[in-house]
Amino acid sequence: MASPDLITLTDPRSNAAEAFRTLRTNLMFTSVEKPIQTLLVTSTSSADEKSIALANLAVTFAQSGNKTILVDTDLRQPSQHDIWGVSNQAGITQMMLEQAAMANPPLKETGVENLMLLTSGDLPPNPADVLSSQRMNEIIGVLKARAAYVLFDAPPALAASDAIVLSTKVDGVLLVVRANETRRDNVATARERFEQVNSRVVGAVLTNAAREQKRY
Repeated sequence: MASPDLITLTDPRSNAAEAFRTLRTNLMFTSVEKPIQTLLVTSTSSADEKSIALANLAVTFAQSGNKTILVDTDLRQPSQHDIWGVSNQAGITQMMLEQAAMANPPLKETGVENLMLLTSGDLPPNPADVLSSQRMNEIIGVLKARAAYVLFDAPPALAASDAIVLSTKVDGVLLVVRANETRRDNVATARERFEQVNSRVVGAVLTNAAREQKRY
């Protein structure tokens, strides 16, 4: 069973759900000349709840009529399978090891039209090496051929190098910032790390804002 935190499904008329739809629209039109097909979402720490924010964002992309694949590339503490209530028995790490999985990716149904999930699968001992490999480039190519948008859930940017190395392979990076909790200097440091490898930070999304604030 999917998480009740999927506000875009449980309460689609809420201000929070509308905020996610607004964010989706802004991302779609962020650059006419260089549109975003692959997007990495990360944060500065695990407390920022970037995974549930990304899951809600993925729903809005799918609801706009675009085939969307949500990929759990947090190979340290994956959570998308828990959010969606599905098995993590096979996932992106199987695509790393098995050619058959490249030809037929182990995508899982989410119950949302146009939205498929690729979980992490078995966790490797060296996540950063896995994500920086040429094989990862090939996997991204396979997924792009199957969807209009491919959204990647990455580990916190300050906890490991995983998000940094993966950011060089996607069209844009979105930082999740939790109101009243995420340190401003940590956000600045994370942005600097992405800029050092010439990754494109398209913006940040503020979560856990006060109820009277209608927009994320």
